[in-house]
Amino acid sequence: MQYTKSKMEKLVKNSPELSARLKQVMKELDLEKSYALKALYHSEVKDGGLHQRDYQEL
Repeated sequence: MQYTKSKMEKLVKNSPELSARLKQVMKELDLEKSYALKALYHSEVKDGGLHQRDYQEL
């Protein structure tokens, strides 16, 4: 499974939980949105993450 920014943006847009988590990551780590999206992908989606199935369906 490969990271795609557009898929990740759609996933975050469709999930209030991920949207809140993205804002939290951006604030805590002082990251730009694109970097925070990638960090969120690696922590919440990749390798059996909670949102892996939703990501794959996009």
